[in-house]
Amino acid sequence: MWKTRKNTVLGEGNPFARIFFVGEAPGAKEDETGKPFVGRAGRLLTRIIKAMGFSREDIYIGNILKCRPPQNRTPNEEEQKACFPYLEEQIRTIKPSVLIALGKVAAVNLTGNKGSLGGMRGKVHRFKGIPVVVTYHPSYLLQRGEPRELKLLVWEDMKLALRVLKNEV
Repeated sequence: MWKTRKNTVLGEGNPFARIFFVGEAPGAKEDETGKPFVGRAGRLLTRIIKAMGFSREDIYIGNILKCRPPQNRTPNEEEQKACFPYLEEQIRTIKPSVLIALGKVAAVNLTGNKGSLGGMRGKVHRFKGIPVVVTYHPSYLLQRGEPRELKLLVWEDMKLALRVLKNEV
């Protein structure tokens, strides 16, 4: 993928963040800027973060892949395996209190569960001892017109992550 990308998108945010959001891969805007979640999905994620009582400066955001896949396609398993050690090192360095998996690719990589995303939601999973909360990717909400029912499900997931932070779960 390095042949077709413009920028490597490593991640950004607080190096001591308690919350680490993990997405799939950079999109076109992210490839242009070298920063994660800066397009429409990024603006929605920023609203979600604010609703949780945080700012983007409080949290850390990264992706499974550090380069945009050609034609913005879903990364294949080989690409995910090749890039995952970089994310593992970021997680090891930052030591977040909770990981929030945005979408199926992030959820599968962090939980090892290949079931449906809906089936993974609402539970606290673990990645090397760190709690993982699974939710829908902001771009999924945007593709569907941000339906109220999906937004409510995402908010339930964020409330679960906040309970994890307070050691209530």
